[in-house]
Amino acid sequence: MQKALLTRFLRYVQSDTQSDPNSLSIPSSPGQKVFAATLKQELLELGFSDVFLSDACCLYARVPATIADIPVIGFIAHLDTSPDYSGANVKPQIIPDYQGQIIALGDKEQLSPEQFPDLLHYLGKTLITADGSTLLGADDKAGIAAIITAMHYLLQHPEIPHGEIAVCFTPDEEIGRGVKGFDLEHFAAQWAYTVDGGAVGELQFENFNAATAVITARGNACHPGSAFGVMVNAMTMACRFHAKMPLHDTPEHSSGYEGFFHLVSMEGTTEQAKLVYLIRDFDKVQFEQRKQWLQDLVQKYNDELTSGSLEIAISDSYFNMKEAVMPTPHVINIACRAMEMAGVTPDIKAIRGGTDGAQLSYRGLPCPNLFAGGHNFHGKHEYVCLESMEQAVAVIINIAKLTTQRYD
Repeated sequence: MQKALLTRFLRYVQSDTQSDPNSLSIPSSPGQKVFAATLKQELLELGFSDVFLSDACCLYARVPATIADIPVIGFIAHLDTSPDYSGANVKPQIIPDYQGQIIALGDKEQLSPEQFPDLLHYLGKTLITADGSTLLGADDKAGIAAIITAMHYLLQHPEIPHGEIAVCFTPDEEIGRGVKGFDLEHFAAQWAYTVDGGAVGELQFENFNAATAVITARGNACHPGSAFGVMVNAMTMACRFHAKMPLHDTPEHSSGYEGFFHLVSMEGTTEQAKLVYLIRDFDKVQFEQRKQWLQDLVQKYNDELTSGSLEIAISDSYFNMKEAVMPTPHVINIACRAMEMAGVTPDIKAIRGGTDGAQLSYRGLPCPNLFAGGHNFHGKHEYVCLESMEQAVAVIINIAKLTTQRYD
């Protein structure tokens, strides 16, 4: 199974599926559609049932039940890689029997245990990295490889008792559009798991409440030689507004269950400038207070202006899945037991981010997140441990087995 898993993963990461937040296409990048079509053919050849690629680039398939009257469950992973770093021409490299050394990533970059101490958890294991010029794509092609490998194993072993299993691979998770085209009725599962987490044992059913605030500064442009009393520089307005934001209420100064404001982009001209902030908080009340605080700050700033203006538009992205998952504790209990059966200690922690599962949970499909084995996502230092991916496969298979029972 290890060889098939490794071969599959190495093949997947060489498909460029980087999503594009500036695109209005579905999916946002053509590489995702190409990769989905390739996966569709693979699933058909492996013997999956009801393989279907939708117009929204959601790839569905099923594994038939070996025993009747068992709840239908599902497993989900995403096709795209992050827009934060190049996903083109990925050149994976394998480091067998890792012994704690610095790993060269091409000629200029390196992966050092001094900078990334988690590497020392993998002594004697097989690590996979890129070459320093791209991200690796374990987020989430490790999840895709683990799901397909586990499902193929079940197809090859019909003596293993399990109910019907649905799988789906979704586009554009990294830009928050992953499940907009997800058809719950077609998926037809009672609950599911995204396989999109990090280190071995991670089990997540809490995540940020998330919103995006776009603040637009409107000024007045004219020739600088005749600007006196006329020009209103929108970029200056935007900079002065950002200076009013709390200095330490930011991602780099927060951890655990602490929320933040995060300036992710700023652009503009004299006439108009734009600031885009991410708003994050685990607590729903505090999340709403953050949104209101930012709106109040914009209003206060406008009240102080003698010319020009600021406008704010806030849109919610996703909510903490905890409220939607907790009424179905067996979904968590089965995952914990499946990990223990695989020799894995469950590490239940909150996601300082979000997954497709958060949105799906609020749409009525409880969907916590399982580990896939990767580290340092969204950048050139990304790596994954092969043995961790194997353990993810084992956990997925165990979940399928345990669903024939009940762990309330």
